[in-house]
Amino acid sequence: MLKKTLSAVSVATLALAVAACGNGGDTKKSGSQAPADTGKQVDANKPKPELKALMQYGRFDPNAEFTAKFLNEKTGYKVTYDMLPVENADEKLNLLMANKEPYSFMILGASQYAKLAAAGALEPIDDLVKQYGTNLKSVISEKSWNGAKLNGKTYGIPQTGSGVVVNLGLFVRQDWMDELGLKNPTTRDEFYNVLKTIKEKKNVIPLTGGKSPMVEQIATTFGLTTSWTETNGKITHMVESPAMKDYLTFMKKLYDEKLIDAEWSINQGNKVIENFTSGKAAMMANGYYNAPSISSALLKNFPNGKISILPLIKDNNGKTAAVGTAGISYYAAIPKWAENKEEIIKYLDLKLDKEIHKGATIGQEGVHHKVENGNYVPILPKFNDDLNNGSGFLTGVDEKNYPIYWQARVRKDPILTDAYNKIQENAKGSTIVDPLAFAPPIDAVAKNAIKLNKLMEDTFIKYLTGAEPISNYDKFLAAWKADGGDEMIKAANEWYASSKK
Repeated sequence: MLKKTLSAVSVATLALAVAACGNGGDTKKSGSQAPADTGKQVDANKPKPELKALMQYGRFDPNAEFTAKFLNEKTGYKVTYDMLPVENADEKLNLLMANKEPYSFMILGASQYAKLAAAGALEPIDDLVKQYGTNLKSVISEKSWNGAKLNGKTYGIPQTGSGVVVNLGLFVRQDWMDELGLKNPTTRDEFYNVLKTIKEKKNVIPLTGGKSPMVEQIATTFGLTTSWTETNGKITHMVESPAMKDYLTFMKKLYDEKLIDAEWSINQGNKVIENFTSGKAAMMANGYYNAPSISSALLKNFPNGKISILPLIKDNNGKTAAVGTAGISYYAAIPKWAENKEEIIKYLDLKLDKEIHKGATIGQEGVHHKVENGNYVPILPKFNDDLNNGSGFLTGVDEKNYPIYWQARVRKDPILTDAYNKIQENAKGSTIVDPLAFAPPIDAVAKNAIKLNKLMEDTFIKYLTGAEPISNYDKFLAAWKADGGDEMIKAANEWYASSKK
């Protein structure tokens, strides 16, 4: 799991700005309002305060959305929304915080959350949740709450998503497989022979791809799965695995024999799909979510073309593996200077009332969805019209039921549904999740991961294409560790050890 780096604006600089803004005469009025400090009785007939939220960027007007209006009606709280911009979002967020903008709560990414918490800009919510968070405590797991703790305090509500989902599969031209009498490969050798036969018989690119040297469905046959793995209580990064050199050697063999795309190092994602749908390539790794557009483009060019998704290929021990995505996507946090903190937590808790949460995510039965064989199925176009942007309003989810509700979104189109189901079926019993998936933001990982991932990808592409010999791998590993890798590994292990206490 590679988390975003912190903004160029330092935590120290932001902390000074926050402190400066807090020196006005209203600090006591808008500072921490933990239940134990108020000493006030709440008037049940008192009108609920209006709240203001800051969301991540989306291509829609949040205040005009069905979900916003639904939540206002069902909770009795009027909430208005602003969005961060699509570009320079962190810089804009820093400016808003330095100006002490009167937001009630904010939906933050991991690095934003960690940075603002470190700067003292966020309210610790442990006591507030303890007193007012009945639903929050009930439907969000302890594992997720632990992923929101920084230095022993919780500054935001952790938002997970659809549960553990495997996104990627190997798409193949099934009509060509049938034409050549090829069976689905189950081992790496069989996979190699399928690629070789396609090259010889069809004279096309057997496997197209681009930019990233890591092909999940091949890497897993070498025991390479998630970025981080746990073995005997110790966390290691995939670059440390002895199997990495074996994987790269195999990929170079495929490249040298023209069994993978000669333009792998420069292909963008759209070019990979174009190669596949235009008949230039027989296979590609892609996501279930692109299946409808891939199928449509292929059938436009080849009306009799057929696509299937290959089953997982076994490793040397006869086992299969698939990488599942999971973890915390965002955090709903309260600025330190926000007023009505108790009411804010009450609102965020009320959003997770079972019926309100269900209505906000999949709407009304008979209007937005129906139930078929125990599954939620969207009613189109009403579901899309009203709920397409609903996930932008999440501030924590019912971790047991939301993954079930969410699956309505993959039942909008039969091709999408089939691709999703096939990939999950292939992965059943073989799914592996990164051990850092539910870790809180780790500073050493956040500040090093992106540059080290780029170093890894750039170097591995050179190995794959022969621009640099794989015999230099140990030099690469030493450089990777010296440039922040050792720091990341140390911090990851410290967190992992503490999480087991």
